[in-house]
Amino acid sequence: MALIKSISGIRGTIGGKPGESLTPVDIVKFASAYGTWLRRRGRGPLRVVTGRDARVSGPVVAALVNSSLRSVGIDVIDTGLATTPTVEVAVTGLGAGGGIILTASHNPAQWNALKLLNEDGEFLSDADGREVLALAEAEDFDYVTYDMLGTETRDDSWMEKHIRMVTRMKLTDCDAIRKAGFTVAVDAVSSVGGIAIPALLRALGVSKVIELYCKPDGLFPHNPEPLPEHLSDISRTVRENGAHLGFVVDPDVDRLAIICEDGSMFGEEYTLVSVSDYVLSHVKGPTVSNMSSTRALRDITESHGCSYTSAPVGEVNVVAEMKRTGAVIGGEGNGGVIYPELHYGRDALAGIALFLTHLAKQGVKCSELRKRYPDYFIAKKKIDLPGLVDMEKLRADLVRAFPDAHCDTRDGIKLDLPSGWVQIRKSNTEPIMRIYAEERGMVQAEKLAADVTAIVKNL
Repeated sequence: MALIKSISGIRGTIGGKPGESLTPVDIVKFASAYGTWLRRRGRGPLRVVTGRDARVSGPVVAALVNSSLRSVGIDVIDTGLATTPTVEVAVTGLGAGGGIILTASHNPAQWNALKLLNEDGEFLSDADGREVLALAEAEDFDYVTYDMLGTETRDDSWMEKHIRMVTRMKLTDCDAIRKAGFTVAVDAVSSVGGIAIPALLRALGVSKVIELYCKPDGLFPHNPEPLPEHLSDISRTVRENGAHLGFVVDPDVDRLAIICEDGSMFGEEYTLVSVSDYVLSHVKGPTVSNMSSTRALRDITESHGCSYTSAPVGEVNVVAEMKRTGAVIGGEGNGGVIYPELHYGRDALAGIALFLTHLAKQGVKCSELRKRYPDYFIAKKKIDLPGLVDMEKLRADLVRAFPDAHCDTRDGIKLDLPSGWVQIRKSNTEPIMRIYAEERGMVQAEKLAADVTAIVKNL
C-alpha cells in the first residue's frame, strides 16, 4: 500500500491503515486541512468545486471530501464525473475560492487522489501547498458548529460548458473539421474521457466516432498511462476500421496521445509540438515546456521566429513560466497541452480541437504530418539510490565529461549538448534517480543515457 503527500495534494492506494495508504481518515484530514487553509487565507468566497474521474472508489472519496469541506464551513459545488480541465474551468466560471479534483491521473485503478486548486483553477503554489500539508500534519482544523455548516449542490452542466468553450476558441475551425470527413477512434480507458471526448468530437463536426473503452465504469482495461506499450488495442482499432486517426486520454483527460492512420504512434512528445506549430502559424509568441520535454518544440518555435524557454518539471512551474514570458502555448511532453486562451491547465479537449483543425487545414494524413517535425528520441533510465547523492560532485564530474555542454541546475542537473540533452533528477516519490537523454537517434540517446548512468554509479 502507498500514500504520497505533496504540495499538489495527496495520492495513495485505497484500503489499509491510516497514514500508510489512502484511507477515509487520511481523506478527511487532508480535505479538512484544505478547507481550513481556505478559510484562514481570507481570499475569495468560501466555495469549492469538486469533481472526479470514474474510479470505483470515486463516490466514496467524493462523499468524504464534500462532507469534510462542509464541516469547516465551505460550500461545495459537486460537478460529478468531470475531467480535470473541466473542474479547472468550473472554478473560475463559478467564481469559487478553489477546487479539489478526485483523480489519481494515470495511476492504476487501486489508486485515488485529491488534487488541489486555487481560485484561478490552477494547482497550488509551493508555498500554499506546504501550508496545507502543515495543517494536515498538525491536525489543525477549524470545524464549525451545526448552524455554520457549508451547503452542497450538484452541477452536472460543466462538461457541456467546457466542450462549448473549446469549440468556440478562436483557432478551432469546426467547418474545416466537418469538411475533412474524419473518422476518429477513441480510447478513454473506461473513465470520464468516455463521456467527454466522443461528445467533443461530435460537437467539432467529426463524421464518425469509434468508441473503445468509453463506458465510464472505472474498470481500466489496460494500464491507464497512455504509453505505446499500452495502446495495442486502439492501434488495431484504427487500422481495422480505416480511421483517419485515434485519440487516447488518461483517466482524468489532461494528457493526449495520438495514433496515426496506419496504427503507428504520433508520439506523446509530439502532441504539444504539432499543436504549437498550428498555434504559432496564426499567433506569434513564446512557448514553454518542462526541462524533460523534447527539443523539437524549441526547433519548431524558432522556425516561426519565436522564442522558447523551459521550466522545471511540474505543471505549476510550466504555468508560472508561461505567465512570465507571455507564452501563447505551452505544456509538457507527456501529451499535456496548456492553451492560455482557454485556461492555464493541461487540457486534452483543447489539444484535440487544435490538432484536428491543424490536420484538416493541412489536408494530409496523420502520419505525413508527423514526418514534418524533427525526429528526436528519448531514452529513460533509473537508478536505485542506496543513500544520499553528492549532487555538486556529480555536477562537476558531468561537466568534466561533457565540456561542450551548458549546465542547468534548476531541476536536478541538465546538460544541453549540440545535438541533444541529458537530465538527472531525484524522484520526489521514490528512492531512485531518473536519467533522461534525448538525441537525434535512439542508439545515440541510449548511449548518452548509459554514459551518464555509469558516471552516477561511480560517484
